[in-house]
Amino acid sequence: MAAQPDASPWISFSLERVAWMLGARFPGRHVWLVCPSRLHLQKFSCYSNFVSCDVFGAPKHSPDYGAVRHLRALLGHATERAAIAEPLPPQGSCSVPAPLPTGFSLILVGFSKGCVVLNQIVHELASARTDPHLRQFLNSISDMYWLDGGHPGTGDTWVTDKQALRELASSGVAVHAHVTPYEVCDPARAWVGREHRRFVKTLQELGAHVTQNLHFKDEPVCIANHFRVIEEF
Repeated sequence: MAAQPDASPWISFSLERVAWMLGARFPGRHVWLVCPSRLHLQKFSCYSNFVSCDVFGAPKHSPDYGAVRHLRALLGHATERAAIAEPLPPQGSCSVPAPLPTGFSLILVGFSKGCVVLNQIVHELASARTDPHLRQFLNSISDMYWLDGGHPGTGDTWVTDKQALRELASSGVAVHAHVTPYEVCDPARAWVGREHRRFVKTLQELGAHVTQNLHFKDEPVCIANHFRVIEEF
């Protein structure tokens, strides 16, 4: 980041420093940061290992791309490589999955473009639950945090499909939506704010445990506050 003119102003939010921030936010937990599979022009994150996307990372969601399966495999490999006492067992072929490690639970956090991964997981909930291994894994998710989601596309910044949101609401997962005016109050991208409001309203109507917070609403709109939401949520 230090060597890139566009990235150097934000080095205080580097991968390593964000890891420390999340460690402080969730003390006593293992923190895993997942990088995008590629960077277009060294700045457009593309999470194509989780969701179909164009060259700039704008997603095209589907009901069974494989994001849940990929996340489970990724965490299983990571816990094994880190020599954690009880690693996440590999997904087997038998119908009865091996038990998860004692006390295993997940909190998923997406920031900015990374929120497309959370959105894809929501779109996959119905299909993933038909697999006993993935259903067990999904049942371990306690909370999901959307932090100022955004991408260069012209829609699908927030999940608005009611059936997908019904699956999320019925899962019992606590949903947290933290936004800033940089994303949800931009008149040039008015759909982002509309989708965010619809996301929250629909989940509330469906009885989900959902909280929302608009940060820095009394401050000038700026990209700096977009990053600062990582510190404030």
